[in-house]
Amino acid sequence: MADVIFFEKPGCAGNNRQKALLAEAGHTVHARDLLSEPWTADRLRSFFGDRPVAEWFNRAAPAVKSGEVDPDALDEAAALALMLRTPLLIRRPLMQVGDRRDCGFEAERVDAWIGLAAGAPEGKLEGCARAGMPPCPPPKTTD
Repeated sequence: MADVIFFEKPGCAGNNRQKALLAEAGHTVHARDLLSEPWTADRLRSFFGDRPVAEWFNRAAPAVKSGEVDPDALDEAAALALMLRTPLLIRRPLMQVGDRRDCGFEAERVDAWIGLAAGAPEGKLEGCARAGMPPCPPPKTTD
């Protein structure tokens, strides 16, 4: 089984479902706060591999949903600059196992990579689990 570094938005119901699937498959999940991680452009870029720039984005982010940010119109440098300023734009989760990194939770892809308990589950596992609801409240901070 794998040790998975899992960058999430704390409190995100979708990320919670994804972590549960990984744990059910016997993986150890090391959750980290994607929004407060000290990203650099090079480090963040390493999670996207050969995916097109538009696939790097969280399509449920308010700025994307409102049309303020158009992922299809951005080049790599502009996309990374936006994501460094506004990490909520980053498609999540970002996952790392050993030296391999990836973004998003496409069940078939995750299953082929590290395995899921019952194979790739059916249904939507990415995007906001609160469809039709207002945006999630910001994560609580502890001082």
